[in-house]
Amino acid sequence: MKILLKSATIVDVSSKHHLKKRDVLIENGKISKIAATIPSSDKIKEVSLKNLHISQGWFDSSVSFGEPGYEERENIENGLKTAALSGFTSVAVNANSFPVTDSKGHIKFLKSKAEGNAVNLYPIGALTLGSKGIDLAELYDMQNEGAVSFYDYKNPIANANLLKIALQYTQNFDGLVQSFPFEKSVARNGMVNEEVNSTRLGLKGIPALSEELQIIRDLYILEYTGGKLHIPTISTKKSVELIKDAKKKGLNVTCSVAIFNLFLTDDVLEDFDTKYKLLPPLRTKEDNKALLKGLKDGTIDGVTSDHNPIDVEHKKTEFDHAFFGSIGLEGCFGVLNMLLGVEESVKALTGLKGAFKIASEKIEEGSSAELTLFNPDENWKYSEKDIISTSKNAALLGTKLKGKPYGILANNQLVLRN
Repeated sequence: MKILLKSATIVDVSSKHHLKKRDVLIENGKISKIAATIPSSDKIKEVSLKNLHISQGWFDSSVSFGEPGYEERENIENGLKTAALSGFTSVAVNANSFPVTDSKGHIKFLKSKAEGNAVNLYPIGALTLGSKGIDLAELYDMQNEGAVSFYDYKNPIANANLLKIALQYTQNFDGLVQSFPFEKSVARNGMVNEEVNSTRLGLKGIPALSEELQIIRDLYILEYTGGKLHIPTISTKKSVELIKDAKKKGLNVTCSVAIFNLFLTDDVLEDFDTKYKLLPPLRTKEDNKALLKGLKDGTIDGVTSDHNPIDVEHKKTEFDHAFFGSIGLEGCFGVLNMLLGVEESVKALTGLKGAFKIASEKIEEGSSAELTLFNPDENWKYSEKDIISTSKNAALLGTKLKGKPYGILANNQLVLRN
């Protein structure tokens, strides 16, 4: 298949064509020619889109699709379609299913479901059996089958010795351990950020301390053991400072931030809308600013949509009983581009590839074509018609955004929105 991208502005700091407008010819999944003008023909599929920009394919380090077990929330097929139309060529899928992804058979199942898709699905294996935090799962076997990391999704590792053993063991095969920053004994049954708003609204609070204590503990263990640690979805100013100091010490630690914690604050809780019940919880403007600064200076390695579809029965209910989580793929770039601009947004959406051992293909002749296509100047309001996901629990619903993906070109397939 031959595809010609016409007048595309290339956003790729590793390419000599960075920020230049070029025609790009792709043949059989490879970039064969980049030039100011490339003539078309009947045998070439020409793609000419308004204000077309292209970058290396975006990667989301934390998505949940439900399947197997929770297909009413989202199945893998529709989840990957959502990812593609949201600009992501690769997604790491959490062990947030039933049964939990804790064996090589489960990893094999996820990979088989995504076979032949334009989007690359990278399974995350559970760190412990059933994500119960007691016994380590089949980490080595899962990595050999294709797992890119080990994480009990949103379940903190309460047993410090278990984390120690996991970090020591995974060094034998260069595995990546994730530890959710959440000290349950401090957070207890909290639902929102512990601050003025939680007190005023009468909602049980989750103190910033619950996140920071866990991070301090985990970093001490990492310093003792060595190994590779990823701390997903940090949300406080102090957390940024702790990770910055750890990186200065030379510890092999990476971290991410969820798109919601960069943009929204706990001020939105006024109407007790359960779409804003998230974990980590929405915090303060001061935290937002610190997270953005941490992203810009490289302390935070990347942004995740933290896409977590929840069925209507478990979301449209009393605040106390509603599940945590929001879908985030569709609005992720529009928020990020509004906050950071094009170049920084692309950096944030590709920054975690290295930690998860996902290849980066620069936009040069001879490279594999794994590209995200987007218009950074398109202004739009995120409404229900923009939701591709099966579940509709979108914390960003109603938000005015700037920048919208057209789709992707990956695995010799072109997926574009209508």
